[in-house]
Amino acid sequence: MDTEIVELIEQATPYLSAAVAAYGAAVLRRAEDVAVGVAVEGTAGLGQRILQLVWRRRDEEGRAALEGAVQTAAEEPDDAAAAGALRHQLKRALQEDAELARELAALLPAQGGVTVNVSGARAIGAQHIGIAASGDNTTIHPTQ
Repeated sequence: MDTEIVELIEQATPYLSAAVAAYGAAVLRRAEDVAVGVAVEGTAGLGQRILQLVWRRRDEEGRAALEGAVQTAAEEPDDAAAAGALRHQLKRALQEDAELARELAALLPAQGGVTVNVSGARAIGAQHIGIAASGDNTTIHPTQ
């Protein structure tokens, strides 16, 4: 398989997962929601745009296969095989349509930068981190 396609799939996967988790199987038909928060738009929104781009470029058979993969991934969010089936549909679409690969590459953020997503009251996120403590009454002892 073409290395460029593999890289695009790997880069797109977190966005696809976020979109399916946020919108479920309706992600392919969901209209843009103006009230979507910035954090969701940055991940799930991009995943939705990727899926809709692929959807529009597929024939009837390809759309049915993509819809089935999205449905399964939405129903079984922790199933690696379901996520793999969705990635496989993306791979097939990219292999069959070089222009789609260029359009997808243009949608994805430039590589080389770092994106750190964290959530939760005590979540810690950083590109480089020394000592980090999250919690009440944490004591850090210096190394000896």
